[in-house]
Amino acid sequence: MIKYFVIAFVAISTVLPAAAKAAEKHSKSHRHAPVRIASSTGETGVASYYGPGHNGHRTASGRRFDQRELTAAHPWLPFGTKVRVILVSTGRSVVVTITDRLYSNRRVVDLSLAAAQQLGMVHAGIGKVTLLPV
Repeated sequence: MIKYFVIAFVAISTVLPAAAKAAEKHSKSHRHAPVRIASSTGETGVASYYGPGHNGHRTASGRRFDQRELTAAHPWLPFGTKVRVILVSTGRSVVVTITDRLYSNRRVVDLSLAAAQQLGMVHAGIGKVTLLPV
């Protein structure tokens, strides 16, 4: 009986460290963005806008996307949140409603075509923006 215990102990002691190392490697490569709290100072980063191929598709909130409405996608703000988006280069701004999720580490917001047109960023496609709570 002790013989089987020793064999099991040796097997487990060699397998567990390898499994723990693999799990640690997996968790580092698949980390989720930390939960952030909106502040009055805002959030600054790159914005882009939805292409026409998204028009009419369902958003993460369940609403159908309409490129003529002033809406946006954001990684963590609650659906229905109103946010002022300010294009840093021109100072132009627009108030949008968050209706979708954005899964990108490179951008802070994805705007509807109508919002991008009001900011004057359609030709460039992207722009540096600041988001402020409304």
